[in-house]
Amino acid sequence: MKRLANWRLISLFAILALVLSGCGEPFLSTLQPAGEVADMQFNLMKLSTYIMIGVILVVTIIFIIVFFRFRRKDDTIPEQVEGSHKLEILWTVIPILLLLILAVPTVTTTFKLADVSAADKKDSKALVINVRAHLYWWDFEYPNQKIVTSQELVVPTNQKVYFNLKAMDVKHAFWIPAVGGKMDVNTDNVNKFWLEFDGKKAKEAGNLFYGKCAELCGPSHGLMDFKVKAVSKDQFDAWVKSMQSVTAPQKAPDGSLVAQGQAIFNQSCIGCHAVTPSNKLPDTARLAPNLTNFGDRSRIAGILDHNEKDLKNWIRNPEKYKPGNMMAGKYPKMNEQELDALAAYLMSLKVQQ
Repeated sequence: MKRLANWRLISLFAILALVLSGCGEPFLSTLQPAGEVADMQFNLMKLSTYIMIGVILVVTIIFIIVFFRFRRKDDTIPEQVEGSHKLEILWTVIPILLLLILAVPTVTTTFKLADVSAADKKDSKALVINVRAHLYWWDFEYPNQKIVTSQELVVPTNQKVYFNLKAMDVKHAFWIPAVGGKMDVNTDNVNKFWLEFDGKKAKEAGNLFYGKCAELCGPSHGLMDFKVKAVSKDQFDAWVKSMQSVTAPQKAPDGSLVAQGQAIFNQSCIGCHAVTPSNKLPDTARLAPNLTNFGDRSRIAGILDHNEKDLKNWIRNPEKYKPGNMMAGKYPKMNEQELDALAAYLMSLKVQQ
């Protein structure tokens, strides 16, 4: 009875897992594609699933027919038949045809997804983004626009966006589940691919998609998230102009709490974090996320709610929230007044009014 109860429990969990696997938010689920790449990959998934289900159904039906029609009724030995050219040809040709049905669209789609020639042309007007993966955060450079941002990727909808992927420490993988499959981010070579964000689906998702690292890279691998703001072309152009207008760190009003926080930042944080978006900054200014538009973002460290309370908690003890991150121990301890001032300054870093 105890063993039966365990099997019932296992069966219940299996059914529950199957049901939950079909659930998903529009900004996160691969089963609700939100772009051309995701659509193509989803169609390949459906095609392979249909083929597998078809094979299973045919085999099951044949098994049932044989089981009932040719079951033993007496002790008479049935006629012994060896070999059948027709059957052998049939079960050889059918798998070949099924493989061709699956292989042709798969190979065609693979070559289409690998085509980044438009971004490699001289004087190309294609939108190119250089992605640099770190432990455990993301850096996004727009070389043609000459700007850099971190942790939140901003892209226009309804046009191809080309990505150049490079890891700065260990191997990672770049993945926006609702928009396209993952791509490895290596330390020794640059991987290239493209995505397209569907404008209608982006509106349904609140113009926000989730991105993740899909390659085990350390203790905080599961927390190496980033957000994607998919906006219209006009909104994207306005964001670019706003970022380009920031040519120097914003000067806080003298004597204000924000000014006190800026002074603390310049003493303790500026050595790793940049507060200007220029892509001409030296690599020493890219040891940690670029904070130019920190106040405009929707998450802190990619995982915490965007408010001063969580920001101060993060500064107090980043190791608590992302074990193994490179920020822990790189700055002096701060009292509550200093934390209040620094949080106020960071929240004031906005480029969109």
